[in-house]
Amino acid sequence: MGYDYIKAEREGAVGVIALNRPEVLNALNLQLIDELVTELERMDRDDSIRAIVLTGNERAFAAGADIGEMADEAAISMLLKDQFAVWDRIAGISKPILAAVSGFALGGGCELMMNCDIIIASETTKIGQPEIKLGVMPGAGGTQRLTKAVGKVKAMEMLLTGEPISADEALRYGLVNKVVPVEMYFHETMKLARKIAEQPPIAARLIKKSVLKAIDNPLSEGLDYERNCFYLLFASEDQKEGMRAFIEKRRPKFSGR
Repeated sequence: MGYDYIKAEREGAVGVIALNRPEVLNALNLQLIDELVTELERMDRDDSIRAIVLTGNERAFAAGADIGEMADEAAISMLLKDQFAVWDRIAGISKPILAAVSGFALGGGCELMMNCDIIIASETTKIGQPEIKLGVMPGAGGTQRLTKAVGKVKAMEMLLTGEPISADEALRYGLVNKVVPVEMYFHETMKLARKIAEQPPIAARLIKKSVLKAIDNPLSEGLDYERNCFYLLFASEDQKEGMRAFIEKRRPKFSGR
């Protein structure tokens, strides 16, 4: 499938999607998001892909939304367009998504990054939600996911000043998993993605869903969901293979069934 604003390929069991509007620091216009979600859903349906890496380039993961698309809009036209509805489909991707982030991850770029499950950042990364400087606020989950990630007081500071934080500060607040030199950020993300892709894919999907349940639901509901997923995995061939391999002291060969 041909795309204008993303590049998609597969490296073994890892699908790789690169945002591709370098002339505008990968600003997120409507077409780019539509192409991205289409490809994420395609990879999610492809059983040969077990993990997905989302990246930009060294200068920018994504520097924000394409302001030119919105500058002259009215409230009703924005409501009817409902441009953020397509973002909700990202949350429906069942496979692990890893973000390889460098340079600017601002506004919509920060929101897109926070939709990923694991984030590896280069030491040059700048992360923020500067929408207030444009007279607006985040609309694709920035106030919600950022608060859950870094806590109320830090989220308030970032959102109300619009000032970005460094990769090291993001690491201290738990917003990213790891910070590496810029020449290593994609390599390190792919290394981790390949390791995840070696795991049983059904278990990986259910683990992802269970963790997301922990974010949005009371502990009792999350525990009940986790327990049912645990029992369900005993219907899989991978559970039999994994436990048999452990007993036989050999490396398991997971089939995804």
